Amino acid sequence: MTTKKRIALGADEAAFELKEKIKEHLQQEYGSTAEILDFGIHGTDPVDYPDIAEKVALAITHGEADRGILLCGTGIGMAITANKIPGIRAAQVHDHYSAERASKSNDAHIISIGARVVGPELAKSIADAWLRSEFTGGPSEEKIRKIMSVEQRNAVPSPEAGK
Repeated sequence: MTTKKRIALGADEAAFELKEKIKEHLQQEYGSTAEILDFGIHGTDPVDYPDIAEKVALAITHGEADRGILLCGTGIGMAITANKIPGIRAAQVHDHYSAERASKSNDAHIISIGARVVGPELAKSIADAWLRSEFTGGPSEEKIRKIMSVEQRNAVPSPEAGK
């Protein structure tokens, strides 16, 4: 029995149209084997991309989604923001190779794509390449442990934690 993939999507206004195209593609391509969770935006009104990136990353850390795809103008800000959430590994990708390596070598939970950098057809195939790739472990396993160790060693307690 195949487990249904839960894929969280999020975009700012610069990438709204691309998000809609990717969402439609994923629904057609994966059908009943995937649940697409759309964290917005749902129109072209301006939004601060960190708010969307945080929602998608938290959905993954809270177990609501397995993987996430974030879209903004360049993909940079979304990846930076998502990586601020403890436990998340987000990779900005722009081609098949970087998408596959994000999964196979870095066990990335999230990919981010720039709508002003990557066209719709390439973005769809990038998403497919990433979703069809799995973490291979091997020499990368120790590197992932080290990444997480760096995160833990350098974690700054929230000012709210002591209240």
